[in-house]
Amino acid sequence: MSLTWPLALIALLAVPALLALWWWMSRRRRRVAIRVSSIALIRAALPGRSLWRRRIPVALFVLGLLLVAFSITRPQASIRVPSNSTSVLLAFDVSSSMCSTDVDPNRLTVARAAAREFVEAQEEGTRIGLVTFSGIAGLMVAPTTDKKALLAAIDTLRTSRGTAIGQGILTSIDAIAESNTNVAPTGVVLDAPEGGPPGAIVGYEADTIVVLTDGANTQGVDPIIAAEQAGARRVRIYTIGFGTTTPAPMACSPDQISGGGNGFRGDPGRFGGGGNARNLEIDEPTLQEVAKLTGGEYYRAEDAEQLVDVLTDLPSNIVTQEQEVELTVWFVLGAALLVLLAIVLSLRWNRPTAYRVPRPS
Repeated sequence: MSLTWPLALIALLAVPALLALWWWMSRRRRRVAIRVSSIALIRAALPGRSLWRRRIPVALFVLGLLLVAFSITRPQASIRVPSNSTSVLLAFDVSSSMCSTDVDPNRLTVARAAAREFVEAQEEGTRIGLVTFSGIAGLMVAPTTDKKALLAAIDTLRTSRGTAIGQGILTSIDAIAESNTNVAPTGVVLDAPEGGPPGAIVGYEADTIVVLTDGANTQGVDPIIAAEQAGARRVRIYTIGFGTTTPAPMACSPDQISGGGNGFRGDPGRFGGGGNARNLEIDEPTLQEVAKLTGGEYYRAEDAEQLVDVLTDLPSNIVTQEQEVELTVWFVLGAALLVLLAIVLSLRWNRPTAYRVPRPS
């Protein structure tokens, strides 16, 4: 919970001030004494009232005043609400290292299947786009609600040399900018949001980028620079590092290689993304920093089951957005109910009753 006007908490001091005034006035009334011949006669004349009946209405009234004073601060709470205008851009790594067989039968086959489940898991009405990157990046499917078109595109994913993660992020930003006028395209230079660095962003756009990669950036824009551009536009990025650190042979079928052919088999050093085995190692520090700068999260998946779990769990995070909801009206309503209850109980328990004073014998 946050307070819009925290200085208004000073209003709470009015309650103890009123209690002090009530105590002082009670002391003054006690100074006026009336002499009577017998205390027993007074006690017999007074109706019986328990102590708690006198204190409960006062306690409820004081609590109501406290709630009224607190409501002046305009309290707010962050709640997650469904977003009907979410666009999810899946930036998919199709570098040659995706032919690695450390994940059976190879990384690309498993990633294709997981991406299909990701698309099918999205709620109806959620727009999904597909961006692929290897040495260059391109938009394969603009954000759409047509799941059949997305699934067909996923089935045609093919590998190529190079890994341009940063360019994949920038291409995803531009795809979002086409449908969301609040997101500027990458050609427009923006500063970091006011009030802190990109990691301290408050109020994200509904659109989200999911980057799935199995290696490190080898060419093009630095992923950190691309993440800063996304952060300045209040677009979150979730990053997924896929694959193991165990060297394995490379094997892709003809339909998994750009240009077709008869497929290939080889060693990691020959076909690893940018042409070297180093690209088989996931650059986790960079992926973690990309997610941190944009308010997203980084996930690691080393096999098919983990990748499916990560992708199918993402919808619960990316199709809902945090929204500040003001709670002032609820505090005022609660205060009104407490004060009303205090008045009702006070009138009911302390209403005057007719009684007779017994005569002395």
